Amino acid sequence: MGYSLSRLTLESDRFDEVGSSQTSGKPLHNLENEVAQLTKLRSAPHERLTQIGPGKRDLPVSVVKMLAGREGNYSGRGRFSSADRCHVLSRYLPVKGPGLVDHMPSRAYVSQFSADGSLFIAAFQDSQIRIYNVDRGWKIQKNIHAKTMRWTVTDTSLSPDQYHLVYASMSPIVQMVNVGSSQTESLANVAEIHEGLDFSSGDDGGYSFGIFSVKFSTDGHELVAGSSDDSIYVYDLEADKPSLRILAHTSDVNTVCFADESGHLIYSGSDDTLCKVWDRRCFKAMGRPAGVLTGHLEGITFIDSKGDGRYFISNGKDQAIKLWDIRRMTSKATCIPGHRSSEWDYRWMDYPPQAKDIKHPSDQSIASYRGHSVLRTLIRCYFSPACSTGQKYIYTGSHDSGVYIYDLVSGARVATLKYHKAPVRDCSWHPYYPMLVSSSWDGAVVRWEFPGNGEAPPAFSSRNRIWRRHFS
Repeated sequence: MGYSLSRLTLESDRFDEVGSSQTSGKPLHNLENEVAQLTKLRSAPHERLTQIGPGKRDLPVSVVKMLAGREGNYSGRGRFSSADRCHVLSRYLPVKGPGLVDHMPSRAYVSQFSADGSLFIAAFQDSQIRIYNVDRGWKIQKNIHAKTMRWTVTDTSLSPDQYHLVYASMSPIVQMVNVGSSQTESLANVAEIHEGLDFSSGDDGGYSFGIFSVKFSTDGHELVAGSSDDSIYVYDLEADKPSLRILAHTSDVNTVCFADESGHLIYSGSDDTLCKVWDRRCFKAMGRPAGVLTGHLEGITFIDSKGDGRYFISNGKDQAIKLWDIRRMTSKATCIPGHRSSEWDYRWMDYPPQAKDIKHPSDQSIASYRGHSVLRTLIRCYFSPACSTGQKYIYTGSHDSGVYIYDLVSGARVATLKYHKAPVRDCSWHPYYPMLVSSSWDGAVVRWEFPGNGEAPPAFSSRNRIWRRHFS
C-alpha cells in the first residue's frame, strides 16, 4: 500500500482527518493538573522559537522554523533539546498504511516493541511467539513454540538486556527462553530449553491458577505477575523462587506493573473494579496496600505506568480509560451498592446502553477517555513514547477492530486506525520512530507509519538513521 504524509494541522487546534484516521477535534475535558503542565513542558519548543512579537507566542512551531533555529544555534547548544524533538515528532502520527508484518491462522494476543525498538514480539493463541528483527526488515529472529499452554499466551515480557523472554499462560508456570541464542526455531525442551518458573507454592497442583500479566523489573532481577487467584506474585530470578505473594484483590488480577525504575511500587488492577498501589518497603509491616483508587464501574483490563511513580492509566470494562494520580489514593475503597449487574458478562455481551451514563460518585481519577470498546478480551492501553512524543498521547486497542489515539491533556480523539476484521487486543508504538504496530484476533500483525511520497519506504534501519540525524 502507498504511504503519504500524515500530520497534525499547524494552523488550528484541530486535527486532520487523513486516510484511515478518523478524528474528533472537540476536547472531552480540559485537564488542569500537574500532569498537563509536565506534558506541555516535555513537548514544547524553546521559547525563542515561539515568539512572534513582544509578549506574543505561537504554537505549534513549524518544522522548517525548528530546523532553521537549530542551524542558527538559537539554544547555544547546537542541537535540539529533548522537548524540541518531542515537539516535532509528536505532530506526526503513525496513521498511514498499514503494511503487513505477518498473518497467522490464529488470534494474536500480544504485540510489543523492545525498549530500543530493534525487536518486536507477537504472541498467538496457537502457542507460537515470534520475535522479529525490526532493523533487518522484520526478519523472524526467533520462532518460539510455547510449552504448558492453557488457552493462550496471556502475556510476554522481554528482559532489559534483551537476552531472555518470559511468557505466561493460564498456568502458574511461567516459561523463560534464551532470545540471544542462534537457534531460530525454539521448540520447548526439544530444540531449546524453556525454563519453567513455578509461581505456585508447590502443593497447589499444576493448574491451580493462571497468570494474566507478567513484567520484568528494570534491573532484570525480578518478575511481577497478576493471577486468577486474586493475587500478586513477585519472583526472585536469582533465588529461583517466589519472594512475595499478596492476596491483593477480591477477583482476578488482570494487570500488574512496576511504577518506576526503583521497583518499590507496584500497581494492580482487577475485576473487582479497583486499582491498588503497593509499597514493598512497608507491605510486611502494614499488610495492606499503600492506597486504593476507585472510579471504574467494571473490571480493569490493563494498567500502564507513566514511569514516574506518580501517574498511570487503566483500561476498564466500563468502556473508559482513566488517568490516575496516586496522590489522590485513599486507604479504603468506596463502593456503590448495586451499581454492577451480575448478569452482564463482557466476554459475550455488549455493554448496556443505560450504563454508559452512570458515573462513580467517588471517582478519584483525574481524566477519562471514551470512544473505544473494551469487550471479549483484556484490551490494552498505553502512554505514547516519552522519547519521541513526550507522552502526549494515550492509545488503545478496541473490540470494534480499531486502534484509538487520544490527546492526554484535552481528551480529544486525534486518530482512529481501521484495518482489522476482529478485536485489536494489543498494539505498540515504536519508542523513537512514528510507527505503531497493531495485532488482532484476525491473526494479522500490521504496522502503521508516518509520511512518505506514495511509494513504499526503504528499509527501516536506513530510515531510522536518517530520522535520528535530522532530529538530534
